[in-house]
Amino acid sequence: MKVLVTGGAGFIGANLVRRLETLSQITEVVVVDDLTLGFRKNLTGTDATLIEGSILDEGILTEAIAGASTVVHLAARSSVPRSIDEPMAAHDNNATGTALVLNAARQTDDTQVIVASSSSVYGSSEVLPKHEGLATRPISPYAASKLAAEAYALAWGHCYDIPVLALRFFNVFGPLQSSTHSYAAVIPAFLAAACQYQPLPIHGDGNQARDFTYVDSVIDVLCEAITERKSHTEPVNLAFGSQVTLLDLVTELETIFDRELPVDHKPARAGDIYRSQADSSLLMELFPRLTPTDLAAGLRATAEWFESTRPWEDQIKG
Repeated sequence: MKVLVTGGAGFIGANLVRRLETLSQITEVVVVDDLTLGFRKNLTGTDATLIEGSILDEGILTEAIAGASTVVHLAARSSVPRSIDEPMAAHDNNATGTALVLNAARQTDDTQVIVASSSSVYGSSEVLPKHEGLATRPISPYAASKLAAEAYALAWGHCYDIPVLALRFFNVFGPLQSSTHSYAAVIPAFLAAACQYQPLPIHGDGNQARDFTYVDSVIDVLCEAITERKSHTEPVNLAFGSQVTLLDLVTELETIFDRELPVDHKPARAGDIYRSQADSSLLMELFPRLTPTDLAAGLRATAEWFESTRPWEDQIKG
């Protein structure tokens, strides 16, 4: 079984590639990544074939997808603040790019497509936990582009009988996550600061809450979806219903580092959602064997990776 992973040199993608290579059903892994946010070194030690290029290049997609049983489409122009600064780049990569990936799959013989969407599509809705039946209210170009991506996936699945699965990722964290650009996610930003004995940057009052999901739990879902060829006609939340504030996160990290971690409160950012929490009922219905990694264990493993690799020393990208 051949699997194509777009964005496979990035954080989630490279973790997925490494896991796929441990599965007997997988005979070949191909990665398409333009290395804007991914790193070639993330694939060091793997047998994956890296095709360096953009998902906006239809020729590259046609080459990469040939013979693939599944495409896991993770390539994206990520980050809410980045999308506010560069809205058309978010649209081109996340919306148009997804349509091109789906269209390449349409030309093949029954290729499954798994698309990464985002909890940001729920936007300004104050209902908690977020369930898939809620009206979507995106409040950033990133969120709008991810809503377009999942809508394209479900529409292609309906019109062209493609097995598709659109997963709404919440706040995924873990080893290989970049801290080396100005739009870094909160956990890698916190860990990079803590390891360097710098204040942890908090945008806003710190009481905003997130449903943090350790990357191994995401990879568990993706691998089961691939090997059991799972699809669904509606989007599916990929998170487990936790609700952790940024101040709670600081407290957890203080336990791990065994010292007080000062914080630096910065202005709140436009487009940020104040509270997020998933209803995981549908996820657990589709993947009943899942056992998520708890926050403390995931944070400890991620902190150990940060301390051992010191990723903030890499050249800043993005």
